[in-house]
Amino acid sequence: MLGSGADRLRADVNCLLAFLFHQGILDEQFLQLQQLQDESSPNFVSQVVNIYFQESEKLLRNLRSLLMERKLSDYKNIGIHINQLMGSSSSIGAKRVRNVCVAFRAASDQNNRTGYAYVVFSFRLHCCILKQKLQSTSSIPTFKIKGRFNLMEFWLSKYAGA
Repeated sequence: MLGSGADRLRADVNCLLAFLFHQGILDEQFLQLQQLQDESSPNFVSQVVNIYFQESEKLLRNLRSLLMERKLSDYKNIGIHINQLMGSSSSIGAKRVRNVCVAFRAASDQNNRTGYAYVVFSFRLHCCILKQKLQSTSSIPTFKIKGRFNLMEFWLSKYAGA
């Protein structure tokens, strides 16, 4: 009986992750990150994602302080922060957050202060959504589930025809 409960839990987690892929919140890079997790490092993905959120918050605080200056002149430093946010978002498969970083880069290239404010808000919003969704997937399996899943196969079976 325990096996069927674990199978149901696994199916629920896979369904939620497939939904996140379908909605464009995550991309294939997240699958690659999951493949690095094994029995010797069962919390690898959650540790990487937690580091991502901690570092992103620091970068965002630094960006906000740069953007609050009356005389916005440190465009090089803003670009460095945006590149770091974009790279780390890409590395964990945070597709929607990475796309916001692209918009951030465009605002930076145009020195668009109003665009900065909108993109900072959008970045925080999409980070919160991502964090909430990933926390719900990582908090569900509080016990070990044996076996590997091919999330891409699951996703294709559910949504490829949609």
